[in-house]
Amino acid sequence: MSFKQYIDERPALKQFVHWLLIPHNQAKPRRWVSWFVNPFVHKLHRTAIIRSRVRLDVLPFNAFSLGAHSIIDDFGVINNGVGPVHIGDNTLVGIGGVVIGPVNIGSKVIMAQHVVLSGLNHSYENVQLPIRDQRVTMRPIIVEDECWIGANVTITAGVTIGRHSVVAGGSVVTRDVPPYTVVGGNPARILKHYDQETDQWLKGASLTIPLVPAA
Repeated sequence: MSFKQYIDERPALKQFVHWLLIPHNQAKPRRWVSWFVNPFVHKLHRTAIIRSRVRLDVLPFNAFSLGAHSIIDDFGVINNGVGPVHIGDNTLVGIGGVVIGPVNIGSKVIMAQHVVLSGLNHSYENVQLPIRDQRVTMRPIIVEDECWIGANVTITAGVTIGRHSVVAGGSVVTRDVPPYTVVGGNPARILKHYDQETDQWLKGASLTIPLVPAA
């Protein structure tokens, strides 16, 4: 039995350990965790850059990794409290970007300003309980290599953005995006798609590929 399993099976101990790591009703870890635990647990490449005004709500019991030459710009938020966050090599999380795990971002991805990726949702079905007191659900977000995510985009839980795809600024993505595709709008729809046979980006009436509902 792992140490994590041992704690998970003992609710009182789990609650105490949680209190040691995070103040009650907060997401930001205690300073001793940020200073003396996280640097030895999480995998941050020596060439990666996390700007000084980034908020790292990362904890040791879920993974967080940042690849070579990747940057998390000022006013960004990274949260792995309910699921891991992995960011590949040569990737930019732009100013004010919010990444709430579980999220896996590939390499050579561009995320412009104020992009929100959240793999977390709150249950709401029980009308006898405030929503904040109901359980959370998690569905991983995947952004594959070479994508460009425009400013003010929201990507919802469970969505996969295929390789070398573009999400236009201001879009809300609720369904999977095929590779080599341009999407935009709220909810996002396909605007262009690369056709390998003709070596062209097709748009408008030429498109026959539907967006796939997120798993």
